Amino acid sequence: MSRRCAILLGLLTCVAAAGPTGAAKDAQPEARRPASDAALRYWLTNMVWHHRYSMAEMQAATGLPEADIRAALDRFAITPDGRPARRPGDPLRLVPYPGGRHPRIGFLEGAIRPQRETKLSVFAPWDDDNYAVVDLPEAIWSNLGLLYLAHTHVPTVWTKQGIELDRLEWRRYDDGHVDIERTLPDGVRFGATARATAQAVRMELWLANGSSQALSDLRVQMCVMLKGMKGFTAQTNDNKTFSAPYAACRGEDGRRWVITAWSPNHRTWANEKCPCLHSDPKFPDCPPGETRRLRGWLSFYEGQDIRGELARIDATGWRNGE
Repeated sequence: MSRRCAILLGLLTCVAAAGPTGAAKDAQPEARRPASDAALRYWLTNMVWHHRYSMAEMQAATGLPEADIRAALDRFAITPDGRPARRPGDPLRLVPYPGGRHPRIGFLEGAIRPQRETKLSVFAPWDDDNYAVVDLPEAIWSNLGLLYLAHTHVPTVWTKQGIELDRLEWRRYDDGHVDIERTLPDGVRFGATARATAQAVRMELWLANGSSQALSDLRVQMCVMLKGMKGFTAQTNDNKTFSAPYAACRGEDGRRWVITAWSPNHRTWANEKCPCLHSDPKFPDCPPGETRRLRGWLSFYEGQDIRGELARIDATGWRNGE
């Protein structure tokens, strides 16, 4: 057996012997069977190259039997060491999160059946195996109640009526950006876009009121989960800095940071159990027939002057789309 094959076999079997237990088992109800060979190839590449999934996690994400996954990996020649290197100056690596692995360490009871269609992985520039998962969005609240939630926890307007929303996927484009759009049963639509540069991921969330009722108190939760970031997983808020609209987490080495922000901002906070960062925005009131937009930011920083870095980010004009 070649060394490459041995590495792949070890990666795929490290958890498979125990079956899809733990986080993989929790995500099984959200399995998404790829609809085509092209989709299968993409998701297997995503899981093996970027997220370093075990066989059990790939089964939980795709709903496919182990034999089918192994055959596809062989057919497409997908191996862990096939990942192309990110070169200096390249955009940050931004890919849809595949599901099959719970994106949190703790407070799992507050995020049952996490849905992958809101989630994006952004990889740190200093380590291709370190990534933060952005929930874009995690939740949208309004004067009518909870319009959307990206997992199962508290009831939404729709679950109270026995309505289950369709499963969606991020649309991927040749230039690397992604977007998604959802129409709710009452005609309200919302969508998200994320685009990576070498310095940051710029994000946008929009909401169009296609219903007959005015919408107000449109609070949005935007969660950045740190489970995949080595050195950032301590379940504490002592390593976090809040300066609205910015929320930042410091790594164990004391000089690496994850930074996120949304505008117009409602509040900044963090859940130490997850652990995660929140810069939660709020849409202006939205009458029927109108559209509102929010802008977001995520970046990484290496250095000691976090306040100076936040000032530098602010000077880029990202809040105004510059």
